[in-house]
Amino acid sequence: MHIYEERLSVPRSWWGLVAMGGFGLGVGVMPFGLLAAVIAAAIGIAVSAALVHLHGSVRILVTPGHLVVGKRTIPIEALGVTEILDEREAFEWRTVRANPYALLLLRSYVPTALRIELRNAWGGAPYVYVSTRQPMNLATVLAFTRG
Repeated sequence: MHIYEERLSVPRSWWGLVAMGGFGLGVGVMPFGLLAAVIAAAIGIAVSAALVHLHGSVRILVTPGHLVVGKRTIPIEALGVTEILDEREAFEWRTVRANPYALLLLRSYVPTALRIELRNAWGGAPYVYVSTRQPMNLATVLAFTRG
């Protein structure tokens, strides 16, 4: 059972870039014939669409006992203080204030984030940085699940 679920999908404009990249590849292969250009464009669009979809398919889940961030599963008991980050603070924690040992779910196209301290440096990480479009909702759900 999921208490909270969010998918960090890529912006719609990225799909336009996928189409333009495939078109550009087709134009580049045009000297080899129209058929080669169409095939190259189709392959370029398919490969880049798969990569964009893979990048945008990351999920944040809260279940009764765990926080699942991407491929990481963290027990709720390991979570400490939660800090909601606005755009400016999130940028600082992604760059100059970032700890190389922290667990990071970074998506530059998501301006807000949540920083959650980990008790006893769970897994060697001092905190979890989670890019989220709904930091207040996620923080509330985490507070609720902790009791």
